[in-house]
Amino acid sequence: MDDLTEAQIERFRADIDASRTSGAYEPGRWSVAPGNRDTAVTGVLPGHVRLRDTSVRAIESMPGVVVAREAKTAFLRLLARSGVPEIVTSGPGRDLDALRADLAVIREEQPGCVVSCPFVSTLDGVDLARDVGYDAVQIPVPGFGPATGIYDPLLPASRDEVVRRAVAVVKHARARGLRVTAALTMVSYLNEERLAETVSALAGAGADEITLFDGPGAVGPEAFGRLVHVTKSAAPDLEVGIHPHNTFGLGVACAVAAARAGATVVESSVNGYCGGPGNADLAATAAAFEALYGVRTGVRLDVLTELARTGAELTGHIPAPNQPITGRDAFCWGGGDWVTVEREVDPLLHNCVEPALFGNRRRVPLTPQSGPRTTAATLRRLGIDADPALVPAIMERCRAELDALGRLLTDEEIRAIARSVLTA
Repeated sequence: MDDLTEAQIERFRADIDASRTSGAYEPGRWSVAPGNRDTAVTGVLPGHVRLRDTSVRAIESMPGVVVAREAKTAFLRLLARSGVPEIVTSGPGRDLDALRADLAVIREEQPGCVVSCPFVSTLDGVDLARDVGYDAVQIPVPGFGPATGIYDPLLPASRDEVVRRAVAVVKHARARGLRVTAALTMVSYLNEERLAETVSALAGAGADEITLFDGPGAVGPEAFGRLVHVTKSAAPDLEVGIHPHNTFGLGVACAVAAARAGATVVESSVNGYCGGPGNADLAATAAAFEALYGVRTGVRLDVLTELARTGAELTGHIPAPNQPITGRDAFCWGGGDWVTVEREVDPLLHNCVEPALFGNRRRVPLTPQSGPRTTAATLRRLGIDADPALVPAIMERCRAELDALGRLLTDEEIRAIARSVLTA
């Protein structure tokens, strides 16, 4: 493998290019299966999906996380700079001045961003959200009747009473000039008839959007698609959104299935942060829509890795190294010579998306599986000009040191080994 000629490499490239399909392949961006862009395979997807970020609210639900004011402001600034079109903040608490400052930061970075106040269930709550300066409110409508008393000290007598209360709040919010999302929580407990009745009532009250919240993560992709269809049928003129949880690792899949069924809003969060198993990850969701399906999100993809790692510093909850899209090793396939050859022939072979598109990078570390080609590439990366005849000796010395230390070598350790061989 280490003696491939440039002519052979060019022949490989030509063969790979000939097998690609226009649209599913964009040089320097992505190379995905053409079926992802074929409506006969995927169904019709919207041209654009709005991602509503819930990170700021969700972080408050995470166990053991206490965020310093300055760090939160820096994170919020970067979040707004990412271009995510809507942000849900924490709700009004004791420090309204701090909340107003948060809203000011968002608008300074992205004047057109819609800022939503979560879970407003009373007329007074609507007035407070309006006075603080929110653009929108989310009005919760739990999926039960009297059991809604778990969340509301005013115990409702029936499902009809739950809906009537929500209708009154929706009407008041619209009268105050706020955009209204009716948040149907615990949606996995709603049968289709009850869902349709609830949606019709909320639409009649003037809601702008119905968002299906799956707190337990009990709704799979196909079921989400069905719920969206029922919602659209009951209120064709309303936007439909979803808030999926990642209980079974299907958060992004639920988002795609919902969009296929007609949803145009998806709630997600940085690194999937939330209590429990978390939400759909903002980066993975945006990347899936943009790269796999060609659906625009408006998010600045190149900021996503920085945002994910800033979120990790903020919360102390560190995602796995191979976290999709933003993880340190998301684009690292080890150090075998086959990895290096693939990269030289076409960087989009095993990495179907270009990591730089998301502010990330590919790594090819020197490992026990590395051969002379990866060793030579490592030396070039380190600026070491080595006689090709001496590369095998450097490789063997590096392997011996890897075995002795039981870990990967630092760049300085590789430089020292190379110098010892080259000056011997």
